[in-house]
Amino acid sequence: MSAPGPAAPSPYPSLPGQDGGAQPPVVTGPPTGPAVPVPPAGPGVAPPFAAPPTEGRNTRLWLGLGAGALALLLCCGGGGAAVVGLAVTGVQAVEEQGRRASQDYYQALVERKYGAAYEQLCESAQQRESRRDFERRVGDEPQVADYRVGEVDTTSLTVPVDVTYTGGDRDRQQVTLEQDRQTGAMEVCAIN
Repeated sequence: MSAPGPAAPSPYPSLPGQDGGAQPPVVTGPPTGPAVPVPPAGPGVAPPFAAPPTEGRNTRLWLGLGAGALALLLCCGGGGAAVVGLAVTGVQAVEEQGRRASQDYYQALVERKYGAAYEQLCESAQQRESRRDFERRVGDEPQVADYRVGEVDTTSLTVPVDVTYTGGDRDRQQVTLEQDRQTGAMEVCAIN
């Protein structure tokens, strides 16, 4: 055994107001494991762990929210554009089919193909008048020599047609169209 000697100096500075000697810290309460020394206070002392970074948190959050908003805008804007495109395309299809049905009907009258003209009529018009009655009636009326189909009104499904007869007389007729429920094609339903 060795003889007791002077105590080793403490690695911690002494607290002000105490006599020059450093005393070991007093631990109260139940022991919780090995004693961890308290780091010395003062500037330039490194903490025992690194603090989490705080810079850029808000920047990353706002960049993420902005990217999400842009994606949402593109999806919704693309969907809206698709709906508008479908509506425009649908209107153009109705206009084209309405003009074609009117032209086919009047061309058959010009060529005196009354059976073909009868085929351009809608179902309700064919139920009101038989093919034979239609051919007889149209054959007795002044003959169509020329025609000019106007623009289709897509809300009322009507088309103005300027008709010239063989004697030179002119007339403006209003063709009412109807969509065939089975084929979806436009058909002539009435002429005023």
